[in-house]
Amino acid sequence: MSLEIINTPLILNIYGFSGIAINKDYSGTAFKLMDKMWQTVKSKKLKNKGLNIWVYEEDHRVFAGVELSDILDQDTGLEQTRITLLKYAYYKHVGSYNLIKRAGQNMTNELKNKGYETMLPYIEIYGHWTNDETKLETELLMSLK
Repeated sequence: MSLEIINTPLILNIYGFSGIAINKDYSGTAFKLMDKMWQTVKSKKLKNKGLNIWVYEEDHRVFAGVELSDILDQDTGLEQTRITLLKYAYYKHVGSYNLIKRAGQNMTNELKNKGYETMLPYIEIYGHWTNDETKLETELLMSLK
């Protein structure tokens, strides 16, 4: 696994919806939130960067959103969250979405073995869709203490 430790702050300004992952159903919760977010984005014709961003937070909270291309003064009907990572580990997963959980676990184990301590939020940024699962790209960002 080729991890990169980044010490340059990353700021994400994301619009979408948040919820609690009941029974730790993180992906099921995130999918529902993502679908609701895209319905709103499309119905309001909001220009966006087109990448799904899932944020896993304390107390089983999940946020599914997207970066908008324009700063809006109007009420979009979306929740807004601003995430700042001061130090984080970065890994680009290429392959099936079904393998992301394992990649995240491997990432956590490797970081622990290297003496790093992780913390929330943990972020997944999904690349543009392709029918070829072997070419799906997902960026995993794990906050470090």
